[in-house]
Amino acid sequence: MVGPSRLENLPDEIFLHILSFLEARDVVILQSLSKHFMRLCRDGNFWRNKCLSTPAVRERIRLFWSGSDWIDEEGAALSGALATGQGSLIEDQNEVHWSRLESLSQLSAKRRKREQIRIAANWDPTFPNENTNWYNEYFQRYGPIAVSWFEQPQIPNGSLRDRIDASGVALYNPSLIENELFAVSPLEDGSICLWDVKGTRCRQGSILAKSNPGLLCADGSGADLSRRSKMINTGVTECVSVDSKKNMAFFAVQSRLIEVDLETLQVVGNHPFEWSITTLSAADPGVPLTVGTLHGLHLHDFRARSNYREEYQIRLDAVRKNGLRDLSHVLDPRPLDPYASLAQSGPQSILHLERSGDGSQLSDDIFVAGRFSNILHYDRRMFPAIRGSIHSGAKLCSLTSLPYPFSSLNSDLRRRFQLSEEQVEKSKSVTGGRTLIACGEYNTKGSLELYGLSSGFSNVQQPRVIHESTMKNRQTASQSKLLSVINHGTRLVFSDGQGYLKWVERDGFTEVRRHKIGKSEKIVHRSLFESMPGSDEIARKILSTRTCGQDGEVRVNDDDILFWTGERLGLLSFSSEPGFSPEDFDEHPRTPEEIAAEEEEHMYGERMRLALERQARDVRFVQNLGAGNIHSGI
Repeated sequence: MVGPSRLENLPDEIFLHILSFLEARDVVILQSLSKHFMRLCRDGNFWRNKCLSTPAVRERIRLFWSGSDWIDEEGAALSGALATGQGSLIEDQNEVHWSRLESLSQLSAKRRKREQIRIAANWDPTFPNENTNWYNEYFQRYGPIAVSWFEQPQIPNGSLRDRIDASGVALYNPSLIENELFAVSPLEDGSICLWDVKGTRCRQGSILAKSNPGLLCADGSGADLSRRSKMINTGVTECVSVDSKKNMAFFAVQSRLIEVDLETLQVVGNHPFEWSITTLSAADPGVPLTVGTLHGLHLHDFRARSNYREEYQIRLDAVRKNGLRDLSHVLDPRPLDPYASLAQSGPQSILHLERSGDGSQLSDDIFVAGRFSNILHYDRRMFPAIRGSIHSGAKLCSLTSLPYPFSSLNSDLRRRFQLSEEQVEKSKSVTGGRTLIACGEYNTKGSLELYGLSSGFSNVQQPRVIHESTMKNRQTASQSKLLSVINHGTRLVFSDGQGYLKWVERDGFTEVRRHKIGKSEKIVHRSLFESMPGSDEIARKILSTRTCGQDGEVRVNDDDILFWTGERLGLLSFSSEPGFSPEDFDEHPRTPEEIAAEEEEHMYGERMRLALERQARDVRFVQNLGAGNIHSGI
């Protein structure tokens, strides 16, 4: 047996060739022996080849490759012979396209190697200069999955039955500190809650901080908290946006945009709009926030605060306290800020498009999708004039993008492994190319849509976006509505109404894997329907928890998926370890016997209460009846 010290003396190429005969889990174990082994066992090309050589990818190669045309000399000669009738030995046309995997063994070693490189180039989903960790890619594609559930907020001094639901979610990376990430949610009682997503300050998944109830209320913190209609609208998915650099969060509360300092959990701004807010864009310190209301779009520049408006609101506080309607936005003598009116109501997602080739920088392009048939395009420099639109025909609820080009034709040919290396390189090197990704519902089924965009110039020499290519997957995406879509490594991942998270390649068709969220295990059920079949949770919104280091490198196994079900938060991670659950955060965990006894005591108390109420009603009925008889006798 060769010891570790002897193996370290081997050339890297020979060592990696030896690793190719091992299973992935054995390679993972081997990397723990030394730093030298760890460096080699995480070689990007090695894990890229591992991803390519999995049975699922090999089967896809065999499926499409066997039906494609020959591109080498032997193939051209065979095609010519068949065209002239010299292929009479083959009677069945299907036998003409025999498996090219078997034919590879008959080619010379040089041509076989060249063909393998061509196939790998067609499969490779990455783009030039894209930073990819193939070690992460392998485990996100084929590794085990664990689902964890965050700690559930509770009413102070209440029991576990008095939990408070989350009404939205956004991620907060305070001061962009390395590997520190928190989830921010408005709660149904008007408070704000922060969870530690990665366990840097407290236990992973536990509550880091929670504000007082009623902080997020359209009438202010002193309003009547029993009127839930004044709190966060639970029908709005994109109701919170976070600016991590300024430690600010923006919450859509009915027709008001409330700014909160996340370091102090105090309201620092309250801005009214004419109509109810239905969606918010992501917050970025370099550009204004785009606010979508029921009938229009607004640019909210939170960098330039209006002291006049704040003072004007203070003078109207007495009016609100007297129970009258809030007329601050009506009595304000200033003219309305420019806004883009919508011919059809119901925007649900706003995307600030990235710059081509650089996902960290934003362009001036704004795309809006919702309950209308077109994706609307605005230019921030020309707002509120509309710049153009892209016809979809579906009702879309989520948008994201890639700073890389997309061509539906090239994507389909690559999916079938039919392009040459030069063609693949040319398709990925389009200058100014970007990809717009949308998801939603079309005729009750899920719709995943990809649009190829390029840059051009208008008459005034301003760069503008040109729509050039379209891919709409309305057949294999899902049998139910798609709810949210994001980029995840070199793949796309979306959630649907059946409770699945599905990963597909960037072609929008090739499914990589899927996972059903299941349901959050709860100690006490609030509803009889929670234990019925088909009551699994669905992810209304999904977010990537990836954080880059100071050197820009992607960390190992640092790209989990945070999801919001409409009531609670969960985390999907790639690990064989069991995840955490809300019960793990209980300071005084109870045994099943104690839970059953408490439930039985609660049911007995309810029966006694109902019996006493029934007895009281009978006594009142008899008393009223007696009073009636006496009155009639008089």
